[in-house]
Amino acid sequence: MYRILIVEDNEANWDMLSRRLQRRGFSTSVAEDGRQGVQKAQADMPDLILMDLSLPEMDGCAATTALKRDPVTANIPVIVLTAHALVRDHERAFAAGCDDFATKPLEFEKLLGKMATLLHARQTATVM
Repeated sequence: MYRILIVEDNEANWDMLSRRLQRRGFSTSVAEDGRQGVQKAQADMPDLILMDLSLPEMDGCAATTALKRDPVTANIPVIVLTAHALVRDHERAFAAGCDDFATKPLEFEKLLGKMATLLHARQTATVM
């Protein structure tokens, strides 16, 4: 069972996403701000992180940068989730180190495909 950390400050969003992922067999945990997201990732070592960009305490780009600079969490894939669909938002997220990008409202099946690709790549890299 893959462990997914959802870093999202909107309770309706993280609750819906968490329930849908659990129905698909994932284990989920939630952090409600960027700083808490970094701390939970370091403590729990999830298999993948779904990171909102607009977060209190520390935004999603700063949190992703912190995770990717830490050798302990650097290999955890991060998919940024945001309502901001501008090219500069994509560029900023990728510059921070995110592995993929999903625009809200989420197309759940597309998100699952992105997650599967990153989880498979991580599992393959770990075996090698």
